[in-house]
Amino acid sequence: MQFLMLVCTDQQGEPAAPGDLTIEEWGADVDRRGVWLAGDRLRPAADSRTVRRRGGATLVTEGPFAEAAEVIAGFDVLECASLEEAVEIAAAHPMSRAGRIDLRPVWPLSL
Repeated sequence: MQFLMLVCTDQQGEPAAPGDLTIEEWGADVDRRGVWLAGDRLRPAADSRTVRRRGGATLVTEGPFAEAAEVIAGFDVLECASLEEAVEIAAAHPMSRAGRIDLRPVWPLSL
């Protein structure tokens, strides 16, 4: 089962604690386990574009759709046996303490 991790900043995040994995250690662990499919950091929200189609026209707005203190800083795609395994992996990510992880099961399209 695939899961998308949206790695987000959070103003109420905490600094790393002794024993927390670094991002390099977390990456090596999920790679070794064979559950990491893809992921990377994202450019700042100021570099993004929001794209909508309305009334036959394409509307492009600079930046994210909504102003928010928290931003999506990166993403990871995991292939896990269960939601519980995905939660365990997300909880070990450094940003689960410093920020937050929005973990979502992928809902494949039936074509």
